[in-house]
Amino acid sequence: MNAPTPISQAAADVAELMQGLGRAARAAAKVLTQANTATKNAALTAAAAEIRQRKAELLAANRTDVELATQASLSPSMLDRLTLNDSRIEAMARGIEDIVGLSDPIGTVITGWTRPNGLRIERVRVPLGVVGIIYESRPNVTADAGALCLKSGNAVILRGGKESIHSSKAIHACLIAGLRAAGLPEAAIQIVPTIDRAAVGYMLSSMKGVIDVVVPRGGRSLVERVQSEARVPVIGHLEGNCHVYVDRDADVNMARDVVINAKLRRTGVCGAAETVLFDRKGTAAAPVLKALLDAGCEVRGDELLQTVDARIVPATDKDWYTEFLEPIIAAKTVSGVDEAMEHIARYGSAHTESIITGNPATAERFLAGVDSAIVLHNASTQFADGGEFGMGAEIGISTDKFHARGPVGVEQLTSYKYVVRGTGQTRP
Repeated sequence: MNAPTPISQAAADVAELMQGLGRAARAAAKVLTQANTATKNAALTAAAAEIRQRKAELLAANRTDVELATQASLSPSMLDRLTLNDSRIEAMARGIEDIVGLSDPIGTVITGWTRPNGLRIERVRVPLGVVGIIYESRPNVTADAGALCLKSGNAVILRGGKESIHSSKAIHACLIAGLRAAGLPEAAIQIVPTIDRAAVGYMLSSMKGVIDVVVPRGGRSLVERVQSEARVPVIGHLEGNCHVYVDRDADVNMARDVVINAKLRRTGVCGAAETVLFDRKGTAAAPVLKALLDAGCEVRGDELLQTVDARIVPATDKDWYTEFLEPIIAAKTVSGVDEAMEHIARYGSAHTESIITGNPATAERFLAGVDSAIVLHNASTQFADGGEFGMGAEIGISTDKFHARGPVGVEQLTSYKYVVRGTGQTRP
């Protein structure tokens, strides 16, 4: 009989740490199930105030992260996601206050009916329980995720990326202050205090029965790891390979403005457009591409578009699949809306797609025919955001088709149960 493989002290320490977080989260989840809306909102309001009051601390912590990330040669898009400033801190605080203003989903009767035997059956929203969220260099996710989980009655275990550890801990301290002010358990929002990657592995493989669902937010490698290793349900998306299709009936000025915004407003977000498709019978390609090039965006185009401007470089087949997350866009001509939809179905990631057209029938064909989480008409793909949808904030954009699709907000962090009320009925 072989002797059991010894567990390293480091692994044992991680296991003990994560189990402790899990036990505390389970206990907190029981309290949150019974917490009323006013108490949860009080905690969130206090947390938003703390974020504003501790702005100097948050900026100092973030400077440490940015300096270390710069030394580690983090990409420009990742540095952009990591960086906090006055406006982004204010946006975090406002996002939490927006969540306060949302209706509390817990206890909501989704539907109800009465059976012929007199039984009254209702489908009622309930929390998921304990949510595990694994994310990369986005410190704002700490605030958004913590607030959304609290409002939806869930305890949460947050595991941010090592690049944002100082920023995330500073934001987490503000959330804890809010919980404390409202008399809610501090374990309702926990952050994994170690950057040891073994903590992620343990979270995915050894916390079934403790964590009810895992939400990854980050690049392809992170999401693929979570989806392959998780022993619990996962809500996530691989990447945002988003498209804008400029139809033959598009207003040229609108097309230019929307494409510029969709690509260049923030190139490092998952809603940034990565491919623009032009109807060959339209007139928008030349002015739109000139505007992109003049703004400093590299354009990788097909053979026809390369004749429009000498600055356009040849596109490869790989470019159609690529989420660039920097000022680079792939550009292609198509014969019309059907070929545009075929291209999106073949190369896209089912995230967000937009059509620019003045033809309502073409627009409706696109909106109905494109199988992505978000489809837009005459609007920038950068509106792919829970806050812009009026959801207060989001944990991420799900491209799954089960449970949650699109922005994952308060409502998407709930499940439901059936509540049946009778008057002594027995089944024959």
